Amino acid sequence: MATKHVDADKVEAYTRALMEAARAEGRANADLVQWQHARKFSPEVLETLAAMQREDDLDLVEQVAKHYKELLDAQDVTVSVTVTTAVPMDDDLRAKVRTKAQKDLGLPVYLVERVDPSIIGGIMLEVRGKRYDASVRAQLANIRKTLSASFIGGEEK
Repeated sequence: MATKHVDADKVEAYTRALMEAARAEGRANADLVQWQHARKFSPEVLETLAAMQREDDLDLVEQVAKHYKELLDAQDVTVSVTVTTAVPMDDDLRAKVRTKAQKDLGLPVYLVERVDPSIIGGIMLEVRGKRYDASVRAQLANIRKTLSASFIGGEEK
């Protein structure tokens, strides 16, 4: 029971410190959004960010990310595939997408999953700078384009 009390005290202290610092910088809501994503960070990412913070090098984050991607692309055969769906993928769909992408590319695949309700349904894939859009939003846009090309002012051409 003592551990739960200590944990609650730590949570309170961390929360108040973060909130006070965020409010002082006018970023309380933005910091909350970032904090909610922080649990996804690996220990090595957190350690590198902490080292960069200590050295006052956080302005290099974008350059490090770019260089990291360049090195990874040059040294690793795994292909990053960004998958966007309207709702989170379940394990079955995730496995099917990975299997299909690996078969088509002939290489191991790392899935980056994104959820975007505005696509309504279907799926979008981004691989090596190319986008494959099989979303409901794209299909509706194609239907709209076809119909507007066929009709002018409500009359057939």
